Amino acid sequence: MATRKSKKAAEAVVEVPKKTKPIVRSIDKGDNSIEHKLRALYQLQLIDSQIDKIRITRGELPMEVLDLEDEIAGLQTRVTNYTEEEADLDEQIKNRKQAIKDAQAGIKKFQSQQSSVKNNREFDSLNKEIEYQQLEIQLCEKRIKEYTAELASKNLIVEASVKALEERKLDLENKKSELESIVAETEKEEQELLVESNKSSDVIEARLLTAYQRIRKNARNGLAVVPVDRDACGGCFNKIPPQRQLDIRQRKKVIVCEHCGRILVDGAVIE
Repeated sequence: MATRKSKKAAEAVVEVPKKTKPIVRSIDKGDNSIEHKLRALYQLQLIDSQIDKIRITRGELPMEVLDLEDEIAGLQTRVTNYTEEEADLDEQIKNRKQAIKDAQAGIKKFQSQQSSVKNNREFDSLNKEIEYQQLEIQLCEKRIKEYTAELASKNLIVEASVKALEERKLDLENKKSELESIVAETEKEEQELLVESNKSSDVIEARLLTAYQRIRKNARNGLAVVPVDRDACGGCFNKIPPQRQLDIRQRKKVIVCEHCGRILVDGAVIE
């Protein structure tokens, strides 16, 4: 379904017949008359506008699909990174637990050695070793608590990310299905119009075609060639002086709107 913005854009596009008649079959590419150029430009505009209307029916779906694909890729990366961090924390906890076991074994060994010392100096030395191992155990226990809390936090993030990932995948599947359905309905007509657009482009000299494409790109509704309608420009709707309208109807030179820069033609140019 097209968004509100897309609907407004659709309304701004010039109304054209469902099927436009290509002029490339009846106009010689070698014809350099101004009338020929105007007719070719206007026919190209009609075809391109019809293509625009087809694409507008797809609304924001293509962009939504791309956004969802990017979001899914980001979530997958996030899940992967946090899963690796969880594995690292698990390894750290295991190492600390093993260090506690080693320290406890050391304490037992030093305590057993104390019973066979020959002087106070040796006893005190062993006692310091025992104290060191006890501190090591306390430090490991502290680290285990920290790692466990961090691991629990990361588990929550991974669970939320996995849930969001599954939801986005479902959204993407639905959006793709909707887009494919719309594309299937319009693809054949769009391809036919693209062929006609290329044919029309072939009979237009490079300079005019470049100007047409530049104007069309800068126009919000994609209109580069517009007819005079009710004494006004069909693109910006500013009034056109009578003498300028006469020049347009005579088709002896390419005239652009002094307000918006679009190429002006009279509506009968392709009849």
